[in-house]
Amino acid sequence: MTPEQLDIEQALPRMQDLASRLWSRTARHHPGQLAWSAAYGEPEALDLGPVFVLDDAWAWLESPDWLEVCGVEPDAVRAAVAAALETVDGDVTASTLESEDVVLAALAETGFVEVEAPWFTHHHLDLADLPPVRLPEGYAVRAVRPGEHEERAAVHRAAWSATSKVTTGAYHRLMATPPYRPELDHVVTSESGEWVASCCVWWDEATGVALVEPVGGVAEHGGRGLAAAASVSALTAARGLGATEGLVCPRGDDDYPGPARLYRRIGFVPGARTRTYRRTTGR
Repeated sequence: MTPEQLDIEQALPRMQDLASRLWSRTARHHPGQLAWSAAYGEPEALDLGPVFVLDDAWAWLESPDWLEVCGVEPDAVRAAVAAALETVDGDVTASTLESEDVVLAALAETGFVEVEAPWFTHHHLDLADLPPVRLPEGYAVRAVRPGEHEERAAVHRAAWSATSKVTTGAYHRLMATPPYRPELDHVVTSESGEWVASCCVWWDEATGVALVEPVGGVAEHGGRGLAAAASVSALTAARGLGATEGLVCPRGDDDYPGPARLYRRIGFVPGARTRTYRRTTGR
């Protein structure tokens, strides 16, 4: 059982297909999350590594020291992980949901041990229970239009100025990466027309699951519920297309509690959390 080594552009459709086929509330990966991870920045900034692909598993070196793994067939998962580790010279870290027993076993067998790190909790919402969009006076929300990648990239950078790798060119490519839909990418505008909050939703038609990724608001307009309004608006649009379940994955630890509180106010319910593992022996 020898995995095929591919670059991320070649592998992404197969990775997304497997993530969709294996989706459940106990699974880590969603096709939209993979699209975002593969395309949110310039390739040289993201330093994306190869993917080791089988029909029933894949292992992706998202960066030289970060491994993502997907699969439920034990032999396939072991083979994909082993192939990826053959290319690693130093320490490598992996994160998976605590409910993914097959991936956890493969990591343990190859020398990974759990480490303390920021963690994330998958939150779920029946979209039949979405609240109405609520906006303060003077603000409006709408979908992004084709060709507005420059403005869309700018509002993301304004909200995530400390960490954002999003450029105009990167967002242009992102908008061409399935399952992106401009009608599910929503922005809040101020009375003057300034873009002040945003939410992108990725709908997987096969499962009906609509992932919220990412959400942000400009600090000068904070405390008004604008990010929540953008999220509800985009999820409402996804429901109109046929989505049945919302998914969002905010930090779960106490160092960054704000986003989880926002989503729980919308109605999201927490589920499984991530755990982080590190292999320090190298190749």
